[in-house]
Amino acid sequence: MECNYFEDKKIEKLNFIEKTLPFGVYENCIFLNCDFSNADLSNFSFAECRFSDCNISMAKLIKVTFNDVAFTGCKLLGLHFEDCNKTPFIISFENCILNFSSFYKQKLKKIVFKNSEIREADFTDADLSAAIFDHCDLTKTKFENTILEKADFRTSFNYSINPELNKIKKAKFSMPGIIGLLDKYDIEIEN
Repeated sequence: MECNYFEDKKIEKLNFIEKTLPFGVYENCIFLNCDFSNADLSNFSFAECRFSDCNISMAKLIKVTFNDVAFTGCKLLGLHFEDCNKTPFIISFENCILNFSSFYKQKLKKIVFKNSEIREADFTDADLSAAIFDHCDLTKTKFENTILEKADFRTSFNYSINPELNKIKKAKFSMPGIIGLLDKYDIEIEN
């Protein structure tokens, strides 16, 4: 398959369900209001790209490279980020919906999730060292054998993290959120 190179492109309001995105390497490109739902993005490469108000739900991400990619206001349901290339893998999310997505065994050091809904996602065996979860809803999100050292959960909510099954040394939590560290004990906590 021929590999194309695209640089400094602004791609707006395209529906890649009807038309496929040309295969290749995208550098410093902006994608606005595009629909990638169920698209096959396997082997694509995105470097220093921005996705704003896009729907990327259920897209195939096999061997995709994300190097310094920001998602803002995007719908990213059911994505398997563990299928992406492991290095480089530098991404950030703001005002996104990441429900049912999986980051299994992915290295996510210093990743930033801001004002995002991350319900029933899977971070099993992931490295979230120094990650920032800023105002995120983590309802039923799975943290198991996850490295959460120095991660910041102070403004996030609805998480359930078992300290016995995760590495949480120097992680930051707020007083109301501390309940998410104790819920496995089925105890009652009063204000």
